[in-house]
Amino acid sequence: MAPTQPLHCPTEFPLLSYVSLLPRAQTLEALSQRYGQRYKWLVLLVIGLGTVAGVLCTSSFNVAVPAMTRHFGLGQAQVQWAMTGFMAAMTVAMLPTSWLLDRFGFRRVFLLSLATLAVASVAGFFAPTFPLVVCARVVQGAAAGVLQPMGILALMRLFSPETQGRASGILTLSIASTPAIAPALGGVLLDAFGWETIFLLGLPFCLVAAVAALYLLPLPRPAVAKRFDWFGVSWLTLATILLIEGVSSLQHSGLASAWTWGQFGFATLALLLFVRHARRHAAPIINLQLFGRRTFTMGTIVSFAYGFGLYASTYLIPVFLQNALAYSASAAGMALVPSGIALVLTLPVAGRMADRYSPKWITLAGLLLFGASFLIFAVLGGGIEHKEMIASTVIGRIGLGLILPALGIATMRNLAAHQLGQSSVVISYARQIGGVMGIAIIAVFIQWRELVYGQEAPGLYTAYAQGFLLLTGILLLASVAAALMKNEPAKAMSER
Repeated sequence: MAPTQPLHCPTEFPLLSYVSLLPRAQTLEALSQRYGQRYKWLVLLVIGLGTVAGVLCTSSFNVAVPAMTRHFGLGQAQVQWAMTGFMAAMTVAMLPTSWLLDRFGFRRVFLLSLATLAVASVAGFFAPTFPLVVCARVVQGAAAGVLQPMGILALMRLFSPETQGRASGILTLSIASTPAIAPALGGVLLDAFGWETIFLLGLPFCLVAAVAALYLLPLPRPAVAKRFDWFGVSWLTLATILLIEGVSSLQHSGLASAWTWGQFGFATLALLLFVRHARRHAAPIINLQLFGRRTFTMGTIVSFAYGFGLYASTYLIPVFLQNALAYSASAAGMALVPSGIALVLTLPVAGRMADRYSPKWITLAGLLLFGASFLIFAVLGGGIEHKEMIASTVIGRIGLGLILPALGIATMRNLAAHQLGQSSVVISYARQIGGVMGIAIIAVFIQWRELVYGQEAPGLYTAYAQGFLLLTGILLLASVAAALMKNEPAKAMSER
């Protein structure tokens, strides 16, 4: 078994040493000796708690939108700024995470991200005006974006290849189950105490994760400081913001709008300028040599496609049940409960499978099942029965449960240790961009098909069936990319 790898941290907080009430940080060797083999699992728990705090901020806010429109006297389009700002900030903040970890260390970045998330949450709770609410959401999004790639990075550094799958299954179990709980919990808080309490939903997880991190995350090791790639981050940030705005404009301006195409055009130009810059820069924020590995490139494509399918399906299935099949909102939510249970039960099993079998083939099997669930909806359309709908969503969530623990391992396994930071950022970034595009594109696609076929049955059924067929095609293309990944045997960290 490979030795436990350190979470790379250059320096401890200089001011914390003067605060006697705080625990003194210890070295990795001392902590490993004190806690033994369970130490890496304790660290994974800490990071999982912090990541859950960020996910709660992401998935709980939607239930507060109607109440905020009434409170501030705003329209739906204006309130969307709080959601768009969060998504944009989270996506952009992922980009410098690898550099931040190399420069300031895992412990410091993790704690400061949690502190920022907590402060922004409290600020949002007390925000008296809507612009301040948007500012709080943007800061929340930035903190959540930095936290998101840290889980898979810690997992790949701490665990040997023989246990990475099990660890990934446990980590993704906590993260994947959070979105299923957050809207319901947020709704209870909103009804009892008002929309402001939505901001506090992740605060307990921030506090518990921060306290545990002070005790369990190790002292940093010295590191060589690297100059920050300002130009690279600027080009990628510009490309990301333009892409998100272009995707958002699909809904309010339409595909044929000059504004929409202008956003996409300038986003493409900014991306090309980043590529030109990265080829010339000695230490770019994202090293393009990563894409010289076919497995990593294909894994990134799969991450984008599965993010597209996941986010699009979380929008499309409830809307289909309510608009086409006349389910009530509560009935639609209850109909999706069995699939959520199936996901939770699948994740730990899939994690253990990834330790015993090739994560590439587990990912491929998951993609095929995920795509098959959309195909069932497309074929049966408005004639789908309740039990068939339940079976279809369960099949899809089983497929998703296979993908989540295996994809990151299949993509990042056998990368050199110094490449893990940037690779985890790229995978998280691709998944997030895929999700943002998935929701907007499927919404515009359904709206377009409704104009063609009408908003009454059977034309409405045809419109939604074609939407599900689109998602089936996206997952089929992702399956091809997964099949092109190399099936390499795992190497110990010492061999990389």
